Amino acid sequence: MNFTIDIVSDLVCPWCFIGKRRLAEAVALVEASHPDTRFQFNWLPYFLNPDTAPEGEPYRAFLEAKFGGKAQADRLQSEVAAAGRDAGVDFNFADIVTRPNTLRAHRLVYRAQSIGHRPATIEALVDRLFVAHFQLGEDIGDVATLAGIATACGDIKRDVAEYLQSKAGEQPVRSLADKVGALGVTGVPFFIMQRRLTVSGAQSREVLAAAIVEAMH
Repeated sequence: MNFTIDIVSDLVCPWCFIGKRRLAEAVALVEASHPDTRFQFNWLPYFLNPDTAPEGEPYRAFLEAKFGGKAQADRLQSEVAAAGRDAGVDFNFADIVTRPNTLRAHRLVYRAQSIGHRPATIEALVDRLFVAHFQLGEDIGDVATLAGIATACGDIKRDVAEYLQSKAGEQPVRSLADKVGALGVTGVPFFIMQRRLTVSGAQSREVLAAAIVEAMH
C-alpha cells in the first residue's frame, strides 16, 4: 500500500532534526513487518520565529533572550544534545553563529518537491539542511550556501541561485505555513499519518511506528 506522511517542521528546530531521524527508524520498523508499504513524505513549512530579519540574527544572543539567560540556554542545549545522541544526531551548537530566517530554506525544499525531484533526493536535501545548520554551523539563510547544498544533492547551482534571488516560491510557502497554522499546529515537529492521524513532537520510534500502523487501518 501507499502511505503518506506529512511532516511539519522548521529547519532551525533541533527537535525537528531529531524527529526526522526517529521517523526514519520508525519507518524501517514498519517496513520490516509490512514490506509491501511504500512511503511518501511531504515536507510542510513552519516558522518558529516568522519575524526573524531576512539576514538572520546572532544565534546565542537569541537563545539567551528567549530562554532567560546563559544558564537556561546551556541547560536546554544539554538536554537537546542528549536526546540527539540517542537518535544518532551529534549537535554542534558551539559553531552556530547565525539563527537564520528560514524562508529561503523552506522555498528550496518546496522547489525540490514541486518540480518532482526523486524522494531520495528530497530526503537528502532536507537532511543536509539540518546538518548544515546544526552540525556545520553554516548559514542556511544565505543564497550561496543554499545553492551549494542543493548542488551537492544533485541540483544545478545557477538555477537554484536564480530561484532563491527571486521571489519565486515565497507566496506558496507562506500559504502552506498559514494552512498548517489553520489546522491548529502550534509546535513542531508535527506528523500527519495518511491524512487521518496526527502525532505531535519528536516522539520515540516506537510511538511513531505504532501511529503509522494504526493509520493503516
